[in-house]
Amino acid sequence: MSTHVIKPGWFTVNVINRFVAWLTRRGVSVWGSRVLAVRGRKSGQWRTTPVNLLTVDGRQYLVAARGHVQWTHNMRAAGGGQLRLGKQVQNFTAIEVADDDKPPLLRAYLKRWKAEVGAFFKGVGPGSSDAELRRIAPDHPVFRITITD
Repeated sequence: MSTHVIKPGWFTVNVINRFVAWLTRRGVSVWGSRVLAVRGRKSGQWRTTPVNLLTVDGRQYLVAARGHVQWTHNMRAAGGGQLRLGKQVQNFTAIEVADDDKPPLLRAYLKRWKAEVGAFFKGVGPGSSDAELRRIAPDHPVFRITITD
């Protein structure tokens, strides 16, 4: 498994993420944003972070643009979590997508959010070949989620 991680800087953590999470907690989705809540794999405590919810062919996905970050490790251990938008809370289960199945999902994600996250994809964009998308696939976990309630 890849160990690729791009840690966010101070401005992203303390300004952008907090602002997006604040809006999302108040029911304002910014381009599909949700607050992801997943139990910590060691502490069992809820951990939250803003995420972009991707929908492709009626299925929903979470893509880790920054790589194998804490929420991806927690998701693997927990097998699911919650998506929050305002007062709406949706419980879900999650299954990690195999690298060979990621290219169309990464393409769709980059098509929608490249301006926001493109720098984390090593020059690969929505117009890149399947081979280029497959090359970076191990660096970007993708989870297919199923709402359970």
